[in-house]
Amino acid sequence: MVAVLFGAPFLFAAASVQLLSDVLDMAQAMALGCAAFGLCWMLATAILATARRGAAEIAALALGTLSLAGLIAAAGGLSSPMAIVAFALAAEAFWVAGTRRALLLGGGASLAAAALGGALTGALAQGGIAVPPSAAHWFVPVVYLATLLARLPGLRPESGRETPADDDAILADRMNALILRMNRAGEVSSASRQAGDLLQVRSDILLGSGFFERVHVADRVAYLCALSDIGSGARSRQLSIRLRMPAEQGDARVSGYRRFGVEFVSGAEPGEALAVIRDEGDKAQLEDEIAYMRERERATRAESRRVLAAVSHELRTPLNAILGFSDTLQMEIFGRFADERQREYVRLIHEAGAHLLSVVNATLEVSKVESGTYVLHPEAFSFADVVEASLALTIPQTTERPIAVKLSIADDVGVVHCDRRAVQQVLINLLSNAVKFTPENGEIVISAERTGDRIDFSVADNGVGIAADDLQRIGEPFMQVRSEATRHVEGTGLGLALVRGLVGLQGGGVMIDSAPGEGTRVTVSLPVGAGTTKEIANRTKAPVIDEEWTDEEYRKTA
Repeated sequence: MVAVLFGAPFLFAAASVQLLSDVLDMAQAMALGCAAFGLCWMLATAILATARRGAAEIAALALGTLSLAGLIAAAGGLSSPMAIVAFALAAEAFWVAGTRRALLLGGGASLAAAALGGALTGALAQGGIAVPPSAAHWFVPVVYLATLLARLPGLRPESGRETPADDDAILADRMNALILRMNRAGEVSSASRQAGDLLQVRSDILLGSGFFERVHVADRVAYLCALSDIGSGARSRQLSIRLRMPAEQGDARVSGYRRFGVEFVSGAEPGEALAVIRDEGDKAQLEDEIAYMRERERATRAESRRVLAAVSHELRTPLNAILGFSDTLQMEIFGRFADERQREYVRLIHEAGAHLLSVVNATLEVSKVESGTYVLHPEAFSFADVVEASLALTIPQTTERPIAVKLSIADDVGVVHCDRRAVQQVLINLLSNAVKFTPENGEIVISAERTGDRIDFSVADNGVGIAADDLQRIGEPFMQVRSEATRHVEGTGLGLALVRGLVGLQGGGVMIDSAPGEGTRVTVSLPVGAGTTKEIANRTKAPVIDEEWTDEEYRKTA
């Protein structure tokens, strides 16, 4: 378009001098021709200075219509060979835009110039400006046709070949994507016509740095890094960015921006990159909805935990009173029972109260872990001492049923560095479960070994085992495995949930291997290096009960 606006004044000035030389002397004709040339250049500069292509195209077409109408009228009307130049408007419009719409508009402007020139012929003839048609008027049309023929190879590619732009257009149509060609500096040299469908802008607006300026500021670093990788020899890079565009009515995304997926691939030329851009608006909206539902679920669960913790806390005071008074009655401090059934009832009250208090305490511990308020206190201690203390609290449960307990603790375990109370609670819970589900004359094995700054310990039994379907849900709060073999076992389903939380809070992992009739083995892996004190303390600030294990995969097999 710039070439047309600055090249047309040369032909217009030449035609003006040729026509005016027939009615004026050569000096006057040259002066007016130069004036016409300067005026056309000034108008062309003013049109291009608008920086708005649509308005500039309309203004240039209107100026060309009026200019050619004046030349046709001054050359004697439609009977002059000069009238052929009117069709230059259609040819130049198609040359600039390359669309059928531009060709139709240019053809309409050509007809308007011819009609207007014919209508002005009589008025100019009466003023003595018009000249009769002559063979000399073929000069300007022939020169213009020569310039058109010189540009014809660029307008029509060679037969059997397709330009890169044609390839991009075909590929973009099949992929329903926008394809951009970029140089090493990231400037866009060509853009497929899908820019209007995806970004609601014309393709030419994206040329140069136009596309980069539409990238969200927060995404520009990732965008430039991906482009740099392509320039360094990488074959492809993929990323997701936000591009500025008119916000849609009712759009839940950030106003003025939409998410797009960009795939960079290396081009055929050295340093060239191709960017394939697809709309990810639906994906982003779905991600927003998922994030909203997760946040809503998290808030609901937090509220449930808060209520549960509050209720559990309120229950502890009357439970402690029940246990205290039942202990006093069992000791018969204020006199002996008159009936043996009274002693039995007091014993049952004490056992029920103790069981309920253990449930309340476990509930509070799980709530603390899930809410992230459980505070760890890492310290150095002997792992063997913790095992003995845990056995002292759980072994009395085996007095009714003879169960063998074996220890297999490696000599190099020694002193570990982590939260002693949490480790002891994990061992107590695992041992309690093993005792519950191990039959008479069964066996429980506690083993431990150390590898570098980690300790792996396990509690295994040869009890009833767990089915594969139940393994998928084991470890969830209040989840209990119920079967014919376990219906006599009391429990709340909080033991393994607390184990998961306490182990995960310290950056460890849990593995459960079990099969029906073959027993269960629960293995715990914990970081116990002295240098991890600060890291362990920092991990107490975030809940992990609902997250994946950070150091080991939480594996469940049967």
